[in-house]
Amino acid sequence: MKLYSRYQNSAGERVRIALNLKGISYDYVPLNSLPPGVFRRINPQGLMPALEVAGGVIAQSAAILSYLEETCPDPPLLPHDADLRGQARAFGAYIAGEMHAVTVNRVRRFLAEDLLADDAALQRWSTRWFGDGFAALEAALANRPAPYPFCFGDTPGWADLHLVPQLAAARRLGYDPSSHKRLIAVEANCVGLDAFVRARPEAQPDYPGAVA
Repeated sequence: MKLYSRYQNSAGERVRIALNLKGISYDYVPLNSLPPGVFRRINPQGLMPALEVAGGVIAQSAAILSYLEETCPDPPLLPHDADLRGQARAFGAYIAGEMHAVTVNRVRRFLAEDLLADDAALQRWSTRWFGDGFAALEAALANRPAPYPFCFGDTPGWADLHLVPQLAAARRLGYDPSSHKRLIAVEANCVGLDAFVRARPEAQPDYPGAVA
């Protein structure tokens, strides 16, 4: 497998964590290592990440995660209980579908360059949507049937690999998530695990200053 991404791409980090949790080996291909135009030919969407497999190229992190869960089911990313599986999927979908765009560079550039939003307006916009989003996720964890160490179980999985990169991205953009105590507790249980450590931006070969 080849994973096309960039060190600072939270969707790509989700996939790296999933590959690591499942013990799947892959080649990491930084987009800046490709000649201009090549990635668009590989993935016509032009978006990160993309996973090249024997049958072709899969774009979009949600589709990639589903593919990995279907083709490499052990260890599972989703809980065995059907209700918890649904909650974990909803948790991840909220981050990928509702919150992710707040951190996307092309969205933020459009706000700044086309709509003339200054730094203060951008920060206000980010804070509003990060605040609403993390509050909803905190409430989802409050409603769990048990206070699991991870989002929806005793081991990290689907929801956790969405949460940890999103918290990091929010901090990078000036949002302090420390008031969301359940989310922060889950994050603390994840960040020291090898699958998460190896997926972090600074562990990638294209991270500025990385040792080859």
